[in-house]
Amino acid sequence: MSILYAVRHGQASFFSDNYDKLSEKGEDQSRALAKHWIENGVRIDHAFAGTLQRQTRSAAVVGETYRAEGHDFPELTILEGLNEYPADDVMGILLPALMEQDEKFATLKQEYDAAEESREKYRTFHRLLEAVMAEWVSGDHDMDGLEPWSAFSGRVRDSLKTVMSVDGSGKSLGVFTSGGVIGVAVQSVLQAPEIKAAELNWRVHNASVTQFTFSKGRIALDRFNDTAHFTHDPELLTYR
Repeated sequence: MSILYAVRHGQASFFSDNYDKLSEKGEDQSRALAKHWIENGVRIDHAFAGTLQRQTRSAAVVGETYRAEGHDFPELTILEGLNEYPADDVMGILLPALMEQDEKFATLKQEYDAAEESREKYRTFHRLLEAVMAEWVSGDHDMDGLEPWSAFSGRVRDSLKTVMSVDGSGKSLGVFTSGGVIGVAVQSVLQAPEIKAAELNWRVHNASVTQFTFSKGRIALDRFNDTAHFTHDPELLTYR
């Protein structure tokens, strides 16, 4: 049996000009994960990530920490299919269409635009995103320029199959990715309805670990959204 550790990237730079860059806390979260793994004897035989900066940098920080402590860490393999769902397109293409069709979406957008305090701005944004995502997942609004949910979830599943096809048994694989990808992975293993992938995504903490055990033709979920590496510093526990 082999183990797949699906790691959500560390905190990105939310509401900044470059969201994809890890924040200082995101760097600290990734470092804390690496130290926790080292202390618990976790080795990583193969490491994978999408192309997003927040994913590759999270992997890099873990690798740097391993090597600084005198441990091996593999070179990163890039799989574009591990990239997050196209949130900018979902909000930039689908949302305007939904606002024309349903006043509910226009109201949610107005509430977000009116929010000034950071906590309220995050709350109203999340409420808006959650509503729009549900429509995207339904598959009823496929539009030019917007990757359909079926294509996103399909590429995620294909990428995970590629990851799990590495030679040999008893391997430990590190997959540095995003919350939506992890949501699809868990939903697929549990054979749950598609919308559950999006709902799980909202619960995935930054730099958390979701663990699967697998062998040829079989995969099981062992642990979801584990943040034991933050018990020494609860301030590192974040969603965004």
